[in-house]
Amino acid sequence: MAENQDPLAINPELTTRILTGFIRSEVQRAGFERGVIGVSGGVDSALSCLLAAEALGSENVLALTLPYAASSPEATGHAQLVIEKSGVQTKSYDITPMVEPYFEAHPEMDQIRRGNVMARARMIVLYDHSAAFDGLVVGTGNKTELLLGYTTLFGDSASALNPLGDLYKTQVRQLARAIGVPDVIVQKPPSADLWVGQTDEGELGFTYADVDLLLHKLVDQRYSPQACIEAGFDQVFVQNVVERIRQTQYKRVLPPIAKLSNRTVGYDFLYLRDWGT
Repeated sequence: MAENQDPLAINPELTTRILTGFIRSEVQRAGFERGVIGVSGGVDSALSCLLAAEALGSENVLALTLPYAASSPEATGHAQLVIEKSGVQTKSYDITPMVEPYFEAHPEMDQIRRGNVMARARMIVLYDHSAAFDGLVVGTGNKTELLLGYTTLFGDSASALNPLGDLYKTQVRQLARAIGVPDVIVQKPPSADLWVGQTDEGELGFTYADVDLLLHKLVDQRYSPQACIEAGFDQVFVQNVVERIRQTQYKRVLPPIAKLSNRTVGYDFLYLRDWGT
């Protein structure tokens, strides 16, 4: 049998089975039956929403659309496509009245700061509805974003469980196509829709297709940066990506705790393991 030439190719049927099982088991393990998810109109949240609906039942999933005044009408329309396809419950809340007074008080804020505020405001709404709906917040972040630190800490990176965190962006697209995410969502340029004209790849300075191949070698195949350069990747590109991974490690771990005792939470005291649960 010929070796698969695409190192990022996945088995959609098996992957779907694993991820829906993961969502179901993790939600139930925590004592819940329901999930809450923010649906933005992008491919990541669309995929998470469809997986959650399949895992928990559409009646047990609440999808929230959380537009801002400058949000793209196209994104709102795409979010509605996903909600209709999945059949989940839904609510919409405009975050503009939440964030605008803060923006007005700080006119010096640049786009990055404003985007972070909006991401965290959306998470406030998601977690409040998590309590009201009695469901866990299902994450939408992919492996590429996590490794590059292309997330807002306590904003879009926050969740109770994340089914997509071990799928690169290109793999998210593969799975999304396979399970029926509308093509118009899968094919459009990825964007957090934080300001007019913003795109992920424009902000990052490279494409997901290129960086996923590099990250796969660095992370999954454990190539050294030098080995990646020798394999044909541009030296500056490799150095920039490696530095991003190093600088954003703090986003991928819980806050470090200064160790004073012999049973420190998160280091020695690991509740589920220690008590056999």
